[in-house]
Amino acid sequence: MRAITLEQMKELQGAEELEFASPIPTQIVSSDEYLPTPQTPKQREVEVRLKDLGDRLAGRQGMSRRRFFQTAAGMAASYLVMNQVYGSLFSVARAETMTPELAQARAESLKGQFILDAHTHFIRDDPAPFVADAKRIGGLMWQRTLSAKTGWNPDMKGKEQTVEDLKFDNFMKEIYLDSDTKLALLSNAPSTDPKDWILPQEAVFKARERVNKEAGAQRLLAHFTLTPGQPGWLDAVDHAIEVLKPEGWKAYTIGDFVIAHGGVGAYKLDDEKLMYPFYEKAAKAGIRNVCVHKGLFPLFAEQKLPHLVGNAQVADVGKAAKDWPQLNFVIYHSGYRHLGGPPSDGVDEWEKTGRLSWLTDLAEIPEKHGVSNVYGDLGAIFAWNVIAQPVLAAAMMGTLVKGLGHDHIIWGTDSVWTGSPQWQIEGLRRLEIPEDMQKKHVFAPLGAADGPVKNAILGENGRRLFAPKRKAGLESPDRFTLMKAEYDRQGGARSNLRYGYVHKPT
Repeated sequence: MRAITLEQMKELQGAEELEFASPIPTQIVSSDEYLPTPQTPKQREVEVRLKDLGDRLAGRQGMSRRRFFQTAAGMAASYLVMNQVYGSLFSVARAETMTPELAQARAESLKGQFILDAHTHFIRDDPAPFVADAKRIGGLMWQRTLSAKTGWNPDMKGKEQTVEDLKFDNFMKEIYLDSDTKLALLSNAPSTDPKDWILPQEAVFKARERVNKEAGAQRLLAHFTLTPGQPGWLDAVDHAIEVLKPEGWKAYTIGDFVIAHGGVGAYKLDDEKLMYPFYEKAAKAGIRNVCVHKGLFPLFAEQKLPHLVGNAQVADVGKAAKDWPQLNFVIYHSGYRHLGGPPSDGVDEWEKTGRLSWLTDLAEIPEKHGVSNVYGDLGAIFAWNVIAQPVLAAAMMGTLVKGLGHDHIIWGTDSVWTGSPQWQIEGLRRLEIPEDMQKKHVFAPLGAADGPVKNAILGENGRRLFAPKRKAGLESPDRFTLMKAEYDRQGGARSNLRYGYVHKPT
């Protein structure tokens, strides 16, 4: 849901305008689906410590702090500081920060890990309609001037960038050159007004065709976004099956994702009259992945649109999944409720009840309904929690693994709003559930960065669902593999920029 209002926008700024380009965000970066919270005292402490450590280590290694933070050692320093502030949740050795060769060797040993990011975005090519209509806040982002030096397109290097550069070229760089991601799924969001779509439907599939053609291999997958109840929506599904052949379907049960439209077209997954004819078509076509946006329903949205709370929750998932075992119901954001509110909201609930609103409900569906076709996606919720309150990220991962199984969790980052997904990949690789939490809640450890649990979550689960014919590795390097090798050889580096919204300093 595009949930930021014009009045709230006055409190925000573009994340790429921040002066401190750190390896990990030091405050919440949001898309326009939820309101970013102000920087917390602990996040401010992380920033202060990280600046100081970066200055000292960069000086010893004869480079600028900005350049140091583009290295593997700089990434390690970020998680070392996170441990200092939040407690030992991340596997990181001080030696990694002080010995670039050691950090780089670790990074090299993991770069071949298969990673499928099932939750990515870039924006459309025609911002003018948004700018013209002040009621559509998306235009405020899309007319912003960016200063990203992408390094993907040589013609773009060394000049001030506009928002146009955030789109395809920068998406390619951030995803495929500046992270270990091997395969990505491009997602979308619907509206009753065609001008309010993040991307027109046809643009998603043109992007898939272009990426895969340029790579010479399958590197981008695509959702077809559903509009249940809108005129001709099942005919559009037929067209998608026959012509577009998506790897999955994207559904928003809250209906129109622009909050000003009040959730026009909201529906439930277990609506037999509306949804079951679609499920029959999807099952018959063999396009079995029904990906459903749930959660991310901030408190002010609940107050403004209380009639949509039931649509944002996961209570309609169990029956639909039981009635349609041929399909996979992949719940995006895992139904997590608390994004857009203070991180303490989730922490307080967890400490008092041992539950996380709506996400725990999702994790309990397999046992309650006797189903094995329900999956949880980590898009946005991992990025938010791992930097705002990593203990909550550990609780979230433990809850999902315990309830759904580690083979039913799908990796997603919501990039490129939060920049290159590499910092999130490193966050999961290094995160471990504290032993006391494991014992109290009967959680299994997450294990090594390239152990069976994290390998499954980061890539194998998504590959099994969305690209079952694709091997984890390539028998021969594709063009992107060769391009990345050359990019690295020439000293290419992440910009450490983010492109969503942050709260202005308070």
